Amino acid sequence: MTPNELAKIQHIIEEEIDKTKASIQHYKELTKPIAPENAIGRISRMDAINNKSVNEANLRRSRIKLSRLQQALNKVNDAGFGQCNYCKKPIQAARLMYLPESTSCVKCAR
Repeated sequence: MTPNELAKIQHIIEEEIDKTKASIQHYKELTKPIAPENAIGRISRMDAINNKSVNEANLRRSRIKLSRLQQALNKVNDAGFGQCNYCKKPIQAARLMYLPESTSCVKCAR
């Protein structure tokens, strides 16, 4: 991988970290407890509880993604960055630009 590609991937990782942190904040707001005294109706309350569950799942996924992105950022200058964890072949730069937290090549990810 060329130094220009590495610099671009590092920039993409940093941007994704910022976006993911913003998403986490957004999901935290959406997953606040639903007060039982809110008179929103039984069906609306059930819908709000269901939406809260969906947003909690999104919050968990965002936190996992943030962790993986931070690991990728820490390893971006290491010799093994961009190498598949399974087959040890290089991961295509286009894949890393699209999914910078990737640790496997397309073939091994299937």
